[in-house]
Amino acid sequence: MKIEVWSDYACPFCYIGERRLTKALEALNARDITAIEFKSFELDPYAGREVESSTVDRFAEKYGLSREDAARRVESISEMGRGEGIDFRYAETRYTNTFDAHRLTKFAQSKGRTEIIEKLFDAYFTKGLELSDPAVLKKIAVDSGLDPVEVDDVIKGDAFAADVRNNEKRAYSLQVNSVPFFLIDGKYAMSGAQPTEAITEALREIQERG
Repeated sequence: MKIEVWSDYACPFCYIGERRLTKALEALNARDITAIEFKSFELDPYAGREVESSTVDRFAEKYGLSREDAARRVESISEMGRGEGIDFRYAETRYTNTFDAHRLTKFAQSKGRTEIIEKLFDAYFTKGLELSDPAVLKKIAVDSGLDPVEVDDVIKGDAFAADVRNNEKRAYSLQVNSVPFFLIDGKYAMSGAQPTEAITEALREIQERG
């Protein structure tokens, strides 16, 4: 089974959905026989490279909420993440552009170092780090086993930009307008951070269809 996952590091439901997918595959004893491909999708390609406001303030403005209601909504998402075993701290996230993080992910994937995906999610949602910061990205990449000189070259240049854009073009062709989005074996689609049980059942049905 092959699962393509379109996701963005600034998307809380993507991190939660990724964790639930892993649990579903483990429940089916299918983790080792499933190929998972992480695909890039920027929720906000125009996000700045500097932090402009807090997550709570962003929620309040975006959804027309009071700051108190926005804080409660942000905390409810954090609770959802903590329910999946993640030290989720959504209110402390530092929202910036994620394009370079996606480019770096493509580089890591070309080297077979997919653990960088989990490390980038963790950096954003549990450590409150800025994923537009070259120093942050370099440390995460090196901690993932990548060569620091090559990492510098990627971060300072535009390598793998086309790969990111091609992933996004493919998403648009599939009419994907929200993430996470899962495409199984090129023909079965799921979207959103669905409950683990729902993902498990859907994957079981796909397995049975062959």
